[in-house]
Order: sequence, then C-alpha cells, then structure tokens
Amino acid sequence: MMTLGVAVCASLLTAVPGLAKEKAGKEAPPAAVEKKEAAQAKVQIAILLDTSGSMSGLIEQTKTQLWKMVNTFIGAKQNGQVPYVEVALYEYGKDSLNAETHWIRQIQPLTRDLDEISKQLFALKTNGGSEYCGAVIRRATEDLKWDPSSQVYKAVFIAGNEPFTQGPVKVEDAVKDAIARGVIVNTIHCGDEQTGINTGWKQGAMLADGKFLTIDHNRAVVHIEAPQDAEIVKLNASLNKTYIAYGRRGAEKKHEQAVQDNNAVAKASSGAVVQRAVSKGSSNYWNANWDLVDASKQKDFDISKLEKKDLPKEMQSMSVEERKQHVAKMAKERAEIQKQIQELNQKREVYVAAKRKEMAEETGEQTLDEAVVGTVRDQAKKKGYSFK
Repeated sequence: MMTLGVAVCASLLTAVPGLAKEKAGKEAPPAAVEKKEAAQAKVQIAILLDTSGSMSGLIEQTKTQLWKMVNTFIGAKQNGQVPYVEVALYEYGKDSLNAETHWIRQIQPLTRDLDEISKQLFALKTNGGSEYCGAVIRRATEDLKWDPSSQVYKAVFIAGNEPFTQGPVKVEDAVKDAIARGVIVNTIHCGDEQTGINTGWKQGAMLADGKFLTIDHNRAVVHIEAPQDAEIVKLNASLNKTYIAYGRRGAEKKHEQAVQDNNAVAKASSGAVVQRAVSKGSSNYWNANWDLVDASKQKDFDISKLEKKDLPKEMQSMSVEERKQHVAKMAKERAEIQKQIQELNQKREVYVAAKRKEMAEETGEQTLDEAVVGTVRDQAKKKGYSFK
C-alpha cells in the first residue's frame, strides 16, 4: 500500500481567495499573469481529503509530503517547457461541515500559492461524519477552473476509507462528468486492497481512466538523510533574503513564508524541510502576488506604477531606476541560490536512490507521496510530459 504523500504527489497547486483579492487591488497586473500562464506548460491537481475521525494519519502524510509531490515536476518538460503546478484542496466527510453541501468544503481553488496550501493543511482537523465521494468529485469537477486544453495534465486524487458509493450523487455520473472535461480521477483507499475493491474504490478509478491506489495512511513516512540535506536547508535561509514584499499583503505573506518553513522544520523527520527547500529552489514556488522579484518576471509588470506606500521602507526613497536595479540584484542572487539547490538535489537523489536499493525495503505498503508520484509520472507521460 502507499502512503498519502505519494498518492497526492501525483498531484501538486490560479484562483486563490487571497490571490483574487490582491489582483482586485492591482498589486500584480492580471493581464501580465494571464498572458504568461497561457503560454506555459501546466499541471492541475485537486486533492480531496476525507477528514472524518479516522483520517488524522492521512492529513499528516499530506502535510509532510505536499512538497515532494510538487517536486515531481521540477525535472519535467512538455514541448521543451518546464510546467508549473496548480493545486486545489477539498475536505469532505465530517459533521462540522455544511449538510446542505453534503459535508464538503473547498479549502483552496486551483492555485500556485503553495504556502497557502501548506497553511490550510496544517489547520485541518478531523471529526466524525458522512463521506460522500461522488458528491465531492462532482464539486471539484464543476467548481474548479480546469484548463480546457487537452494538453494539460488534469487530475483528481480522492483519498478515504469508507465505501466509495455512499451519498446522494452517483459515483458513475460524477466520474464520467470529470473525464468528459479531461480530468482523470484517481482513487486512494486508506486500507487494504481487497476492501478497497469491495467498496467501489477500484471501480470508481476505472470509470474515469484513473488509477486505484491503496496506502497505509497511518504509516510514518521514511526519510533517508543525505549528505546534501544540511546545505540545502542552509541555502533555503539565504533564499528567503531575496524576497521583497510589496503591496497590501506583502508583509503578511512574507511572514507566512517563515511560518511554513517552521512547519516543515517541525516535520523534518519525514523529509518535509528538505523537500520544501527544493520546491522553493524551483520555478514552481511562485509568489508574484507579493514578491517584487517574481512580479518583475511578468511580461507587463511596471515597477514605476507602484505607489510609494506599497513598497518596502528600504525602497521608498529610491528612484525608479534604483528600484529596478535592486530587484534585478535580488533576482540574480535568487537564481544563483536556486541553481545551487537544484544541483545539490540532483546529487541527493542519486544518493537516496542508491540507499533505497541497498536497503531493499519492499514492504508492499506505500505512503501517499509514493503512490501519487508514480501515478502522476505515468499519466503525465501520456500527455507528452517527459521526466529526467
């Protein structure tokens, strides 16, 4: 069986509530963002988590393995382009949610704001309830802004342990609606394989061209320490110094970056702190809605149009040209640090692969990240994505 980290990995993160507000506030030119994103290769993944009482282990795996899942696409390319990743997050199956919506809550729509996804994951709590898989799949299919292009890898990963066919919405109808929009539905049964088959999880995946996965959601994720880990984490601290917060929520979002770093540190035994640093060392860690370096990469971004009050104090007395030079300097420093992180990570992956082979640890039980990563790779290849 797989752990939740792997299963969701096949997943991983443009319409976040906070992001939408910031666009409305004209902090990052919407037109520029839209034009850039339209030209890029893209991946869209929705993670649907059962948060009923027995699923605390599933939540823990997702918290720690989010970054590993996103990192699946760091070395990927489609038509010569490195894809960016959008992630959406839903919870379902607990009584504290709204009965009128079948105990389902959209936590985040499709977004590139990985810190916000991490923040929401760490805030999740479980309690008892009714788990309606068909209903939550339909919500995700209809609510989210799925890219209409057939070239975009679009997938749902739904994880839980109760019968897949429960609830007022027929699973057959829900998954057929999804695949009609080009969205693959992968099912992750938190339990043994035969029970998952008997309770409809395998059939649900088959109806939507997806994969049926099983994970041990209560198993601790094994992290193999590598000689490169300490240097990668050290470089992450240097990377943070290159972020220039601007706009209404700039200071708040920069603080949130530090909070999510600390959350990853608290889960260091599962490898979260290293995987988060690797994510931040890639183009998938995107913060143009509050960081001037990322914002400056947008085609139509013009720093001269920003009001003085929206700039950090150290830049308010600068001329427009000095502001441009300062941002360019931070961009250069960031690129150099990110390059170092990726080079170290390549060496790290070689070391870890050798250690895994040496350990020959084949228990047959996977964690979420293991399940998702393998599935994402296999399915994305059919869309023309290639992986190193």
